[in-house]
Amino acid sequence: QVLFRVVTFGLNAFTLRYLSRELIGVVNVRLTLLYSTVVFLAREAFRRACLSGSTKRNWTKTINLLWLTVPLGVFWSIFLGLVWLHLLEVPDPSVVPHYQAGVVAFGLSAIIELLGEPFWVLAQAHLFVRLKVIAESLSVVSKCILTVILVVLYPQWGLYIFSLAQLLYVSVLVMCYVIYFMMFLGSPEATKKSFPVARMKALLPNLVEDETFVNWKEAWLTWSFFKQSFLKQILTEGERYVMTFLNVLNFGDQGVYDIVNNLGSLVARFIFLPIEESFYVFFAKVLERGKKVKDQKQ
Repeated sequence: QVLFRVVTFGLNAFTLRYLSRELIGVVNVRLTLLYSTVVFLAREAFRRACLSGSTKRNWTKTINLLWLTVPLGVFWSIFLGLVWLHLLEVPDPSVVPHYQAGVVAFGLSAIIELLGEPFWVLAQAHLFVRLKVIAESLSVVSKCILTVILVVLYPQWGLYIFSLAQLLYVSVLVMCYVIYFMMFLGSPEATKKSFPVARMKALLPNLVEDETFVNWKEAWLTWSFFKQSFLKQILTEGERYVMTFLNVLNFGDQGVYDIVNNLGSLVARFIFLPIEESFYVFFAKVLERGKKVKDQKQ
């Protein structure tokens, strides 16, 4: 995973030589913030809640709950897309062309990524670490390669380049999970592991006869995480929100700031972020919610 990240960093450094500061600022700050905000509002709390607890549960209800991220993502994409198009400062079309298409593409990419949420949670809950690493690595490298090719051959396309690259990224990511589960479900390995899902159809929303559509305990836990995680989002993306809504820097300066900020956070993103994600899954499996400390498995 680190090797793929190093390759990606090199490809990104190469593309910076061909782009204007203003274009980088709009993509890395304005459009990336739209994408990350939609994804955060639609899925962060669902991920945290559905990863908690034992793998021995009613997965049909958990999968039903996870599919609610898609309509939620559609709502936030439309709402925030209108804000990005009509309430925020629009960049000069002669400097940063096709801004409207970029907003639509990044909002759409967030919705496409949410389609893979049930697959992602199921894989994480059962510790399919290799699948996660391969899927993320392939999607990021595919995105970078397409960006490099289009930047070199068609630099006049502007935001079309990054819109196509972003759509490719989320499509490859989701398809990796879908293809893996199509091959895995029903296989001898899945039977050996007593995997709780037997068919691909079970990964779609299903009604549970004489029972509620979702697990209400997980639903309330999702709401609790949703309220708590706002602070995390503000701390993580705070400077981008300030630059986007308060116009303290022009788009060129935003691009320079973001490049310097990304360089400064290399260690955090390469080392600490994977550790945080891995240990959240670890503690979610080891500790049981609602039990006192003395009743937990030592």
